[in-house]
Amino acid sequence: MDVNQRIESQLKENPVLLYMKGTPDFPQCGFSGQTVAALKEVGKPFAFVNIFEDPEIREGLKAYSNWPTFPQLYVNGELIGGCDIIVEMYRSGELHTLLNGEEAGA
Repeated sequence: MDVNQRIESQLKENPVLLYMKGTPDFPQCGFSGQTVAALKEVGKPFAFVNIFEDPEIREGLKAYSNWPTFPQLYVNGELIGGCDIIVEMYRSGELHTLLNGEEAGA
C-alpha cells in the first residue's frame, strides 16, 4: 500500500483525525499541544497519528494535503487546518459546531 493509500485509509477509519508531533498526552511541539487542548475542550473523541513514529506519513502528508506544517486536523476526510486555524475556530465556537454538529452553547 503506498503512502497516499495509507493516508486515505486512516482518514476513512477516523472521522476526526489529528496528524501531530507526539501524542495527545505528550505533545512534542507547542502547536500540537495547543491543537490537542482545543480538541479536548470540545470533548469530541479524536484519533491521532504521531508523525515522528511514521516518517513516510510525515513526508507523504505534506504532498497529500499541500500543507507543509503540522499539526493537521482532518474531519470527515477533509483538511480543516493547522494550529492557528483550529485555535481560532475553537475561540469562535466553529470547532464545536463542526465536531458536534450543533451550535456552540446550545
